[in-house]
Amino acid sequence: MPPAAPAYDRRLVAWLSVGQLISWGSVFYGFGVLLEPVEQSLGLTRAESSLAFSLALLMEGVMAWPVGRWIDRGHERAVMTGGSLLLAAGLLLHSVVATRWGFYAAWTLLGCGLAGTLYNPAFAAVTRRFPLDFRRAIITLTFLGGLASTVFIPLVAWGIGHAGWRGTLVGLAALHLAVCAPLHWHWLRGAPRAALAAPAAGAGRAADPGFRAHLRSAPFLLIGVFVVLMMAVTAALPPHMVSLLRGAGLSEAWAIAMPASIGAMQVLGRALLYFFEHRFDLHLANRLIPCLIPIGLAALLAAGGHVGLALLFVAFYGMGNGMLTIVKGTAIAQYVSRAHVATLNGALGLPTAVARALAPWLLGVLWQPQAGYTAGLWVLLAGSVVAVLALAAAQRMSRQKAS
Repeated sequence: MPPAAPAYDRRLVAWLSVGQLISWGSVFYGFGVLLEPVEQSLGLTRAESSLAFSLALLMEGVMAWPVGRWIDRGHERAVMTGGSLLLAAGLLLHSVVATRWGFYAAWTLLGCGLAGTLYNPAFAAVTRRFPLDFRRAIITLTFLGGLASTVFIPLVAWGIGHAGWRGTLVGLAALHLAVCAPLHWHWLRGAPRAALAAPAAGAGRAADPGFRAHLRSAPFLLIGVFVVLMMAVTAALPPHMVSLLRGAGLSEAWAIAMPASIGAMQVLGRALLYFFEHRFDLHLANRLIPCLIPIGLAALLAAGGHVGLALLFVAFYGMGNGMLTIVKGTAIAQYVSRAHVATLNGALGLPTAVARALAPWLLGVLWQPQAGYTAGLWVLLAGSVVAVLALAAAQRMSRQKAS
């Protein structure tokens, strides 16, 4: 008889949320605010500076497979603590770079740290620990993480104004050393054995066919298309968001406030999902939520310098991205396998990394002095539509097989 799953631990999930807030905000969202000051200091073009962010995303994806394997074997404590230490080291290295190659080295190191600290390892850890409450844990975990842009975009902008971009990076590194590394080391003690990650006995599910069979299944491959494309779309925009809105003719205040408010919209979307999803069919919600991303992108394309349409983009894209995180984080467990969730998500790491690495760089390459980001936004819109269709097909096949 398998051991009973542990009780849901609200404090553990709350503290992991703090780590997500700092990790996402200081690195992922901080890059967009640092972009122009670093370009001016190091003499970089937009394509050259965008490549650094792409290198970080590529390294994050390359490390996703071993990270997933280590977590499935019960090593999430070492993985997430080590990831926080790597982020601190990468930010400190970034604070002293004087050349383009040093800049690239710093962001390559930061990519390794992101692989061990962002949502994928955190989601895998709570799915293994709370197999009967993993969706609730994941939604809760993303509340503070969703505020990362709201907190850190203005915070980093304020830091650059008062201490310069190098001093700001030193302060961000201190947060990882003083907060993230200790909390991961303390709260991720006592990892469960692999058996706890499997579905509960007597749940009426067939015996798990094994990791390799899942890799070849149509639902997994279609979810892979969905995840890869949506991760590319959502990775492409943050490093360019401030510059994109400036180029669209919005004032400096709006260019800072709008991307910062996306985080608040993400949290609002997750709160709505948390409190009201039990009133709706779960699978219908999973189909409809991703549609908010292309709707938001269409509003942004139509906006020009119109503040009202730009605010519609913030609302649709922000809420959609917030709830999309839950859909992406639970799709493998719901439609493929809970027992191998970390490793299967890790298997998507390399293709996701390539897409996420290329997307910010490609958006930078497609930027033109006169047209701005228009061509790139059309590419993102098309990719998001294909992703929505792929998830719907995967869901249909998985439910047909189950019935």
